[in-house]
Amino acid sequence: MTITFDELRQIKHSLPTGSISRIANQLGVENQTVRNYFGGNDLDNGKTVGIHLEPGPSGGIVHLDDDTILKMALDIIESSKQAVAN
Repeated sequence: MTITFDELRQIKHSLPTGSISRIANQLGVENQTVRNYFGGNDLDNGKTVGIHLEPGPSGGIVHLDDDTILKMALDIIESSKQAVAN
């Protein structure tokens, strides 16, 4: 999957408090791995977190090897919007 860096950061900033830990716990990874996925760093203890950055407009282009974390984040954002609407 391909997304702009700015879009990826906006998704991260839209997450409710505690979402990074929630995603990390569900996947059995460290919180920092999830943070790095959202553009903090493309390495976690020397291992890639599955993102590849290319310079370009809107902060550049990000290629995601696995969009599981992204899908979980989008689901959390959508759930929080629905909770507020109700």
